[in-house]
Amino acid sequence: MPRLILLRHGQSQWNLENRFTGWVDVDLTDKGEAEARKGGELIAAEGFRPDVLFTSVLTRAQRTGQIALEAAGLDGVPVVEDWRLNERHYGGLTGLNKAETTEKHGDAQVKIWRRSYDVPPPPMAADSEWSFAADPRYASQDIPDTESLKTTLERVLPYWESAIAPRLKTGDDVLIAAHGNSLRAIVKHLFDVPDDSIVGVEIPTGNPLLIDLDGKLRPTAARYLDAARAQPLPPLPAAAE
Repeated sequence: MPRLILLRHGQSQWNLENRFTGWVDVDLTDKGEAEARKGGELIAAEGFRPDVLFTSVLTRAQRTGQIALEAAGLDGVPVVEDWRLNERHYGGLTGLNKAETTEKHGDAQVKIWRRSYDVPPPPMAADSEWSFAADPRYASQDIPDTESLKTTLERVLPYWESAIAPRLKTGDDVLIAAHGNSLRAIVKHLFDVPDDSIVGVEIPTGNPLLIDLDGKLRPTAARYLDAARAQPLPPLPAAAE
């Protein structure tokens, strides 16, 4: 049966600066690189060898995957990059300091933008310095100007179904190095997490989440490889218990 590892990128420079990052292409900090190496060491200790690495088009996810594979001593693993695995687009909040945004708009409103399932932040202005309209990585794509977790899922899921699930169904083991919200979207789908519960699911940085799947790609077991840094996981779907 196939196995899947979800690996959230290590700490980025804007994580450190407490800024809304979204699609802005920032790099890892030294701590983030260390988290990625640790993730790779855990993958090696588990004896997991992916047949393919899926990642986003953002540097922090790509480098996390690369560093993890190097730390695991895994050479020659094919890498597939796609923008649909990007972090959630934070719209008009992009680039803002989270604490200053809370002071301006109030804690309750910022919590709704950050943690609700289907309420997006205000859209990014067309003339924003962070606009991605001219970015060649998104050429000919109908890209959003803001996203909720719900709309993030709506662009992640078709990619899961068209590109990732077929590899798993052939028996390939898969590593996905991506972002907190794109990975939460996958967890919501796999574990059939209710809309009002997914907001409480957190995925720690650099800690590989190993998921055993059955032939229908239903989780049969799931655990973080670093138990000391694990976060609570949703219950397994009833059919797989």
